[in-house]
Amino acid sequence: MVMGQGPLLLVFMLGLGLTPPTLAQDDSRYKHFLTQHYDAKPKGRNDRYCESMMERRGLTTPCKDTNTFIHGNKGSIKAICGNKNGNPYGEALRLSKSPFQITTCRHVGGSPRPPCRYRATPGFRHIAVACENGLPVHFDESFFRP
Repeated sequence: MVMGQGPLLLVFMLGLGLTPPTLAQDDSRYKHFLTQHYDAKPKGRNDRYCESMMERRGLTTPCKDTNTFIHGNKGSIKAICGNKNGNPYGEALRLSKSPFQITTCRHVGGSPRPPCRYRATPGFRHIAVACENGLPVHFDESFFRP
């Protein structure tokens, strides 16, 4: 029985060694994107929400000027990176075909050190993201369609 598992273990170990390291890095960039910009079901979308979420997500050392949280499901956000819910936008971005519920948190000034105070702006809008290997890895804060 041990003899039969030996070749299988060898194939498994070789497979691990051949997994491209960029795949793991891209997955970590996607996870970082989710940490900074994804909140499926927000509880309130007011100033207190922004102050709490920005601190909880580690975006307050120093106080980040602007950050947008996308609400909804991950599948719809991932789909922006393909043709199902996204179109090319500019040189390196993808623009969502459908609007998303979002909350934009803006630092209201003062010291760049905590405690940070934020003003919340809830809304619906199309979003622009940069993608790598079919996953969103960057949210473009500068994009805004009136």
